[in-house]
Amino acid sequence: MTLALQSAGSAIRPHNATPSAVWSSAGRAYDEVSRGIADAIEHGINRLAPAPQERILDVATGTGWTARRLADRGFDVTAVDFAPDVVAAARAFAGSRGLDIAFDDGDAELLPYPDASFDAVISTFGVMFVQRPEDAAAELARVCRPGGRLALVNWSPDGNVFEMFKIMKAFMPKPDGTPPPSPFEWGSPERVQQLLGDDFELTFETATSFYREPDGAAAWETFSIGYGPLRTLSGKLDNEARAELERTFVDFHDGFATALGICVPRDYLVVRGVRR
Repeated sequence: MTLALQSAGSAIRPHNATPSAVWSSAGRAYDEVSRGIADAIEHGINRLAPAPQERILDVATGTGWTARRLADRGFDVTAVDFAPDVVAAARAFAGSRGLDIAFDDGDAELLPYPDASFDAVISTFGVMFVQRPEDAAAELARVCRPGGRLALVNWSPDGNVFEMFKIMKAFMPKPDGTPPPSPFEWGSPERVQQLLGDDFELTFETATSFYREPDGAAAWETFSIGYGPLRTLSGKLDNEARAELERTFVDFHDGFATALGICVPRDYLVVRGVRR
């Protein structure tokens, strides 16, 4: 029995209520964070190689940047995310441009679609942040038809986004109980092979995205407003700790200064799969 059938009617699994609120907190401001990964999103779409008449699912869509790029090209795309305020923003962005995209509220660990209902599935820096990777991997396979394709874009486990998260982690309280696996495990081909290799024929490609801002202070402004985990964390800290977090974050990004601003190289992994 599939997870979807086990929990029919439940959009968000109970253990994901807090992560949903965290990612939802940025609302439409998250779209500015997506702007900074537009090059990697295009890379993922290119490797998905969508074809006319195919039905495509964008998992953990955020404010819908990937879905909009697919719809811009005339593809039939459905998008899903478990963060309601972010999904609402995605609908508004697409609506303002007259794009016909179905944006659904739903959990990547419990996708609200029948088996084999999509020809192609994509997730750009989204599904990697699930709490239960094995469940999400099973759902990606379940909704993709035999012979269909999968494309994932995931941050590497030793790149500068990982370093940014280390800065944030230093200001977080120790979690109660056993924490979920690191999302950066999805940037390891070996781990992705464990998660998806039984259901997909997988190939991998590494690349680098470049995040550009005028300076580290501008990066702080973008992320402290638009990135749910940092926005939530900074909102829980006292003034002294928040100021220290800001200084550390700004200094990190200013370490990538150029003559024109900052340019942070951020390594990632592209996964392409063909459903067995």
